[in-house]
Amino acid sequence: MKHSCSWFIGLCALATLAVAATSPRPHIVLVMADDMGWGETGYNGHPVLKTPQLDALAAAGLRFDRFYAGAPNCSPTRSTVMTGRSNDRCGVENHGFALRRQEKTMPQALRAAGYLTAHFGKWHLNGFRGPGVPVLASDDHNPGEFGFDEWLSVTNFFDRDPILSRKGKFEAFKGDSSEIIVAEALKHLERSLGTGKPTFTVVWYGSPHAPMIAAAEDMQDFGALEKNSANHYGELVAMDRSIGTLRAGLRQLGIADNTLLWFCSDNGGLPEIKPGTVGNLRGFKGAVYEGGLRVPAIIEWPAVIKTPRITRYPAGTVDIFPTIADLLGLPDSVMLRPVDGASLRPLFTADSGERAKPLAFRHTGRAALVDNRYKVVNLGIAKDGAFELYDLETDPSETRNIAAEKPAVAERLRTALLVWNESVNASYAGKDYPEGKVSAKEPKSRDWVDSPEYAPYLKELQARPEYRPAPKGKKKKSVE
Repeated sequence: MKHSCSWFIGLCALATLAVAATSPRPHIVLVMADDMGWGETGYNGHPVLKTPQLDALAAAGLRFDRFYAGAPNCSPTRSTVMTGRSNDRCGVENHGFALRRQEKTMPQALRAAGYLTAHFGKWHLNGFRGPGVPVLASDDHNPGEFGFDEWLSVTNFFDRDPILSRKGKFEAFKGDSSEIIVAEALKHLERSLGTGKPTFTVVWYGSPHAPMIAAAEDMQDFGALEKNSANHYGELVAMDRSIGTLRAGLRQLGIADNTLLWFCSDNGGLPEIKPGTVGNLRGFKGAVYEGGLRVPAIIEWPAVIKTPRITRYPAGTVDIFPTIADLLGLPDSVMLRPVDGASLRPLFTADSGERAKPLAFRHTGRAALVDNRYKVVNLGIAKDGAFELYDLETDPSETRNIAAEKPAVAERLRTALLVWNESVNASYAGKDYPEGKVSAKEPKSRDWVDSPEYAPYLKELQARPEYRPAPKGKKKKSVE
């Protein structure tokens, strides 16, 4: 009887996916927070922050307990979303590095498949460092160059009353940045529905990244906290509210049932914000330990994910493009090989046991590899540094290195990480491209205040407090 029940459940799962495959193609909305740690949700038990809208989203969909950003900071993770490949394969070594135009991206693939594509908010894949400024139409790494039909974007983080760029035209807005870009995304979706085409919409918040600037009413519950922390959590209150606005808007447009809504963050939480941002995990943004990589993530798709649940299946931002390509039946050629992610499609109806392909990470000379229960960490991969081994099932906080206790596991994962690392080295050198090398036209990472393209706008932009460069005589700090 047990076997027949399992067979029946499996048959139902296949039937659900078959119906999804034959029904109208889903609308797709990808939402990403900026610097939101794994612990910063109500459903993960944060001591002061309430996130009723994210809690409702989690209660209605597939909530990931072990979801990993592609890297422990911004631009690198965004490159993994766009390509399904590790950030170093794409040349996005750190924040403010440009995504190579030789890469194949998800919006390019979806546009070719008949989707209307749009980007709203933080871009940070065009090679500019420093606080966010409107993306220029002349920027050859603007969102349109990578497949977005419409875009309202800034180079990096942005806060209240932002100046955004609509395909190169500057527009000034009033209010909270999260609410602004959600409102603009919904307007775009409403306009797009008349075309009869499915839509692919990316909403990348600037919150709760520094500088933290929240409305007074959003900080009412944080009066006992120091100013920066109160503003940080106030930004998350507004961001959470905008999630509710987005879901309500999808319902009002009549497309919520067949919209795949995927929420996550771009890296782990910040160490200076109190109370803590990463739950009981080790490390913060910038670290290859769990606190730097593990982030909140939820997928809602009512037409397919009919039974809400929590999964401990390890997944990450590298899986987003492979999953969507699989769902839409896109050819393998839409992604550049090798691909580091894998399709999560089976998870939409039932947990599927252990992950077959490990999740690997490389960032500024450090590396890690997650293979279901175990994780190997190397803090000096280019210098043959020591390998640490952790059992994430019994020790999610990575407090005890068990490499000496489990030498066979440590050696297996060490070998796997080193083989993967060599593959990434080849990709970094351009071996995956038809030319066999990286184009010489790719820009170096640079501060926008030093770039001649922005010279005509310096006076206008530097009048804003968050855009002002460091005073003369002081070393300018590179801002993510």
